[in-house]
Order: sequence, then structure tokens, then C-alpha cells
Amino acid sequence: MTVVAYRGDAKTLLAFDLTTTAARTHLAGFTIAVTPAGKPTYFLWNRLQFRTPSDHAQDPSEPARSTINAPLHKFRWVHVPGLEHQGLTPTLGTYVYTVTPRYFDTQGHLLPLDPALSVDVSIPVGPFVKGALKLGFTRGFTQSQAFVGHFGLDAKFKPYRAPLQFDTSAIAGTNAQGQSFTFAQEYEWSGFTARDRIFDILRTVDADPSLTLDLFAYDLSEPDIVRLLLSIGTRARIILDNAGLHHGTKRPPEDRFAELFAAAAGAGRIKRGRFDRYAHDKIMVVYRHGQPIQALTGSTNLSVTGIYVNSNHVLVYEDGAVAALYADLFQTVWDQDVAAGPFRPSPLATQHHGFASATVPATSIAFSPHNEADARAGLMAIVTRAQAEANVADNLGSVLFAVMELQGAADNPVYTALGALHDSGTVFSYGISDNPAGIALYPVGKPGGVLVTGKPRKTRLPPPFSQVPNISLGHQVHHKFVVCGFNGDDPMVFCGSSNLALLGEQQNGDNLLTIRDEDVATCFAIEAIALVDHFNFLDSTATQAAEIKGRDKVVPLASPPAVKSDAAREAGWFLGTNDSWATKYFDENDLHCLDRRLFVR
Repeated sequence: MTVVAYRGDAKTLLAFDLTTTAARTHLAGFTIAVTPAGKPTYFLWNRLQFRTPSDHAQDPSEPARSTINAPLHKFRWVHVPGLEHQGLTPTLGTYVYTVTPRYFDTQGHLLPLDPALSVDVSIPVGPFVKGALKLGFTRGFTQSQAFVGHFGLDAKFKPYRAPLQFDTSAIAGTNAQGQSFTFAQEYEWSGFTARDRIFDILRTVDADPSLTLDLFAYDLSEPDIVRLLLSIGTRARIILDNAGLHHGTKRPPEDRFAELFAAAAGAGRIKRGRFDRYAHDKIMVVYRHGQPIQALTGSTNLSVTGIYVNSNHVLVYEDGAVAALYADLFQTVWDQDVAAGPFRPSPLATQHHGFASATVPATSIAFSPHNEADARAGLMAIVTRAQAEANVADNLGSVLFAVMELQGAADNPVYTALGALHDSGTVFSYGISDNPAGIALYPVGKPGGVLVTGKPRKTRLPPPFSQVPNISLGHQVHHKFVVCGFNGDDPMVFCGSSNLALLGEQQNGDNLLTIRDEDVATCFAIEAIALVDHFNFLDSTATQAAEIKGRDKVVPLASPPAVKSDAAREAGWFLGTNDSWATKYFDENDLHCLDRRLFVR
């Protein structure tokens, strides 16, 4: 057996392979034991178990769904500490993962674990840092077993008719175990490392009089962020979007914040604007004694939805040169009163701004709004890089993505290219998009994608799964990133606030980053894999299904697949007792074979 561990942002992707026919015969799955630094070992838990556990080798000290009793039927697994073990604040540091292949006897009974077959792998688990770059990601899994386990099926994200600055230390609800929790606890878990990155900056600026802050914001309604910005007051300048959803007679949160901030810091410390459509950047620039030292960017809006519901990312550059570029952007937009006309011909919009040093991974940054030619050229660079994956030897090219929209105007080069690559079946194309009608999945082996109806509002999970909230929470997949060449010779990730749409690149204030770095690309790839796996499971339980035909027309299926029948659902799901589940992973003619080959190279 071969085991590979990939470092993500406070999470680990484990991948397995069995290289001989004998090792693949009667395969029952994989058992995974986890040993955090200085803590006792525990077994990861499956969600499924055998129909009759007593027919199989069982460790009575563990539940029937522990992977020592119910091995995983997957050749990869993303482990995020704090889902089921270690509570809301898990230990971080060096983790040792012990992976053991498990086998059935000839009668289909699980044999006892053989420690001689186990493989150990050690890897750091913690927030991602590489030199001067820090990454952060929200969890974005409100419709998950882990969320419901911690916070219950009816968890609220804010009080009913909550004021702008409601008390986040108030009790938000009670979970199924009778444990009460506050909004702050719910936020800390859901916001994950992205929340930590944002609050670390704001709290540091608030506490240090030598620091000042410039902020671009699109949504701005998170109550504790509002409090911190009001406290920072005259040491902050803010450019805040004033498109229709953020400004008007209905007094949205952004209007209320602008009034409060103007009263606290002075009307001259905040400007409202929207370029030709949206001031869509999410950027912070920190200065010490007037010199830029740090910049935060990404896809994460400063709202309850943006940090605690959406799947999002942030990047923090603790580098003076990168921070100076973002400071130049802010000052230029400030001086131009957030106008698109004078910005488009400026060097900030017409050039790509590159950085690479011993501490800064190779990064190129582009700012919009652009003229049409520059907008198209920037998007075509993504298309060209993605299409190059079709030429990788042994069909091991890959494009992994999480993009908020993959539908819209016909002339959208990135949308068209991602769909065409997936349809072709020539690369490992694996992605997810939050479309108006639902969550669109692009799983391996399924050209054209699958749509989870209603984002997905019509799931009804079979035993032994807990039900998840069947409500629409706005966008769940709010990312805008594409990873090309994961585990290849030249991995690259495109990310930031840009929706990767041609019209948006001409009308909106955004920033699009291109990062050529294996470790950074791996972090983003793991996020895409986790999101697709999660929503692919929810789709398999939906009471309604739809399939994408092309990318602009959604055609409902006549009926859900047979596995979603009421009888199958009520009977519950159990682990199979033969090795047929693994057949597709070893069939070189099956696209699922790439799932194993790509991650163990």
C-alpha cells in the first residue's frame, strides 16, 4: 500500500493506492487512526456501518461506524479536525495518520485489523503559512453532519430582526445533546481560518495606535467587525459599495454602517461607489506609521453570510511590496471617487503586477474594471492554462474548481472552457458552481455535471444520517478559483474576488490573482475536492434531481435515480460486504481510476 498526505489549510487530504492484484482482492476498505500532537489516538468515523456488525470483526470499545469496525470505501479522504472528535477547538500541530487496508474473508466477513499492513504518515496540520503568505478558508458546510452535530438542525445564524450590532455572545440555540451555544461559538467554527485571518488584522489594528487601515468592502454587516471598525474610527478609511442591494430607501446594513462610521470617524473617512456596477473587492491594507506592511484579499465578504454560510477564501500577504501595490490601488480609487472611466486606462488596470521572492510565492495580480480587450486577455490566460492540461502525459491533467457562477452570458470564456473540458473527459475535471437553480457539480466520470436542486432544499437523508437544514441560505459556494495541474509539474491557481466573467471584469472593481506554487495550489485543490464530495453526497439523497445539458439549459430528470426511492431511503444505507465498490478505481478505462492515480503519483 502507498499512502500520500497533502497539507491543506488546517486539514489533510489522505490518498491511498494498492499496487498488486493480491492486495486488491477481497478489499473491505481502509481504517484510519489519528494521533494529534500530545493527544490520544482516535479512529476516524465512517457514516455507514455494516447491516449486521456482529457478522464482522469488531472492536467493542468503538462504535459500529468507527473505521476500525466499518472501513471507508474511498481511496482518498479529507480530514478536518473538529468535525466529530476534539470538540469546537481541536488541537493543531503535527498529526500522525495510520492507514490500514482491511479485507473480507471468502464469506464476506470483515477480518480483524492486521497492524503489519499499516502505514504511518506524519504531516503538519494547522492554518496555512508559506513565507509571507497566509491562507484562510471558511467552512461553508452548513448542510453537513458535522454542523448539525455541533449546532442542531434548526440553528440560526442571527437573531430574528437583529440590529446591525447584535450581541454575538447571546445564546443562539441548543443542539441535540442539550448543549447550548452562542452565536460567537457558531461563528468561530463556521468561519474557520478565514475568520481568524480577518479578525487577527482588525484586532491588531484596533489595539495598536501606530497602525492604520484602508478597507474595500462589498457586503459589510458582521456585527463584531462593525464594532471593531467603529472602534478603529479615524485610523481607518473605507470604500463601501453602494449598488442597489447595498443602498436605498430600505436602509440595508451598509447604509446603516456608513452613517455610524461617518459619525464615529468623520464623513471624510468613508466613500460610497460602485464603478459601473459593483465595488466588489474585499481588501484590507494595514500601515505602520504610514508605510504599508500587510494586505488581505480574496472572495470573503464581511457579512454573516459571507463568513459563516458561504464557502470562501482569503489571502494575507505580509510583504511591504505587495501591500504597497494594494495601497496604490486604494488611493487611486479613492482619488477617482470609485469611477470606472478613469480607472480602466490606468497602469493598475492595464498591467499585471508580479511578485516572487524567497518569502512570496510567485504571484501576479490584476485589477479591474478593464477595457474589453484587457478583460478578455486576462480570462483567456485562464482558458489557455486549463486547456493545456489536456496535453499532460498519461491523461493525468487536472482542472479543479469552485466558481460561484457557471451560467450567464454566452460570451464568457472561462465558463465555456470549464464546461467543455469537463464534457471532453480528457482531463480530471472536478468542480462545483453555485447556479441560480442550485449547486452544479462536475464530478469525475459525469460529463456535463449534475445539479443539486434548490441548493439543495429537497434532501431527505436515509438512516443512519442526520437530516440537514433544508433552507436556502443564499450562495453556499461563493469561491472564485480554478486550480490547474494539481500534482503536476507546473501547478497554478487563479483566485480572488473576480467572478471570472467577461462583463464583470469590465464593470466591477475586483482583483484576480494568479499564483504559481505547488503548496498553495494543493490547498485550493483540497477545498474543491471537499466541496464536490460533500454536495455530490447531498445530491444522491435529493428527492428531486436535475441534470445540466450544456451550461445554459437545465432539464429536469423524469424521476430520481433508483437509489433515491422511498423504500431504499427508509431501509437505510449500509456498507457492502464484497470488493465490488473498488472495481471502478482499478479499471484503467474508467474515469474514476484517475481518482486514485492522480492523487498517488
